[in-house]
Amino acid sequence: MELLQTDEERVKILKALADPARLEIIRVLKDKDKELGCGEVGEHISLSKSTISYHFKALREAGLTTTRKESREKFVTLRYDTFNKYLPGFLDSL
Repeated sequence: MELLQTDEERVKILKALADPARLEIIRVLKDKDKELGCGEVGEHISLSKSTISYHFKALREAGLTTTRKESREKFVTLRYDTFNKYLPGFLDSL
C-alpha cells in the first residue's frame, strides 16, 4: 500500500513538472530562494493571472509548493522536502 501511494505521488509530481510554465515558476522560486507573492512570480512569467493561478494549483496539489494566504495576497514557497525525497538534485539542474 505504501509503495502504491508513493507511486501515485510520483505520477502527480511528474505530471506537474511536465509543463514549461510550471518549470519556469519553480525556477523563479528557486532563484529568489524565498517566499514570493503570486504577483511577483507573475512578473517574471508572461502568462495571464488565471493561467498562472492554474499552474500554482497544479504545483500545490503535487506537493511541490506551499501557498499561504494573507488578506488578499497569496504567497508561494517551494517544498524542498518533496524535491529532496522524490527528485534529489533536480533543483540544482534548473
